[in-house]
Amino acid sequence: MGSIHSYSTKDGKRYLVRYLKPDRSQAGKRGFRTKRDAEAYLASVEVAIGKNQYIDPGDGHVTISALGAVWLQDQAAVLKPSSMHPIESCWRVHVEPRWGSLRASDIRYSDVRSWVTELSARRGATTVIRAYGIVAALLDVAVRDRRLSENPIRGIRLPRKQPKRRVYLSHRQVELLASESQHPELVLFLAYTGLRWGEATGLRVRDIDPQRRRVYVQENAVMVNGAIRTGTPKTHATRSVPYPDFIEGLIRIALRGKAPDQLLFGNGVDHLRQPNSQDGWFAAAVRRSQQRDLDFPRITPHDLRHTAASLAISAGANVKAVQRMLGHASAAMTLDTYADLFDDDLDYVAAALSRARNSDRIITVAETPSTGPAGYRSPGSTPGMLGR
Repeated sequence: MGSIHSYSTKDGKRYLVRYLKPDRSQAGKRGFRTKRDAEAYLASVEVAIGKNQYIDPGDGHVTISALGAVWLQDQAAVLKPSSMHPIESCWRVHVEPRWGSLRASDIRYSDVRSWVTELSARRGATTVIRAYGIVAALLDVAVRDRRLSENPIRGIRLPRKQPKRRVYLSHRQVELLASESQHPELVLFLAYTGLRWGEATGLRVRDIDPQRRRVYVQENAVMVNGAIRTGTPKTHATRSVPYPDFIEGLIRIALRGKAPDQLLFGNGVDHLRQPNSQDGWFAAAVRRSQQRDLDFPRITPHDLRHTAASLAISAGANVKAVQRMLGHASAAMTLDTYADLFDDDLDYVAAALSRARNSDRIITVAETPSTGPAGYRSPGSTPGMLGR
């Protein structure tokens, strides 16, 4: 049981609540203006202790920096370096300077909401969402550790990411870009297989099956802090992807003279690095292509992946096949990502409905002008009933 004691201050009488925590150590809270408030607080504490739901206010004094250090270690154990790098950077630049010295129990909804608003004025939606997500995740940990009773910042409205406009090349434009490129074999390969840059540049000779014209995607090479790091593909799942016969000759040239464990593209030893977006070989090839074709769009290497999806869908490939080729987690993800490529299907639906309606021998108003608007007959109705 706890107890309540009154004491005097310059502002009048106040009340102090004392009680025993579950570990039998003594705790207290002072400053209650009325005895009723003190009794209500003591009752809530005793109920929480009885239900094993008591949260020691002192446990909420842990700083955000202390929570962050442990949380980052946990994330590093389960995330790839390429995914971990932006999180560490966001923590170091945006989160820790603002919140690191504060205690978890001192974080307020209004303060974080103001921070999100201020950050949104300077940074893009991706950065804002990531920064807020880190703070929210740390407070979730505090709740799980029973340092806090609830996460006070959940529910803050965040800016929405604006989807980037996708660019698709035609077959002719792919050929033009390849002809102007320092690495034509890589341009064609990316445009007709849909592999990500890291997946393509991580392919080794042993991953190629020339007889079946298949590549087996098992490794991903990404740039992290200026160094190439290799790991599993984005979804952690390996997959088999076909390549068309018209680039078979280029693949065989790339394979020539290389050992099974050497890289397919480049010198076989060093991973090809993604070219600089401004003055790299890919950007130079795009500029030369634009000089020859005024309609040639400005693109990045990743747009060749979108191009592969577009060319496959326009050739009649079904969604499940495109999903497997691209390595998406589900066909629904493929449909959501490339919904704009299926607009023609809507036209097909309308045409199919027209054909079905016409084949059902419906007598329309135009066919029976004397009956007026009431002359329309639904399928299966009796002609004699028209107009009644």
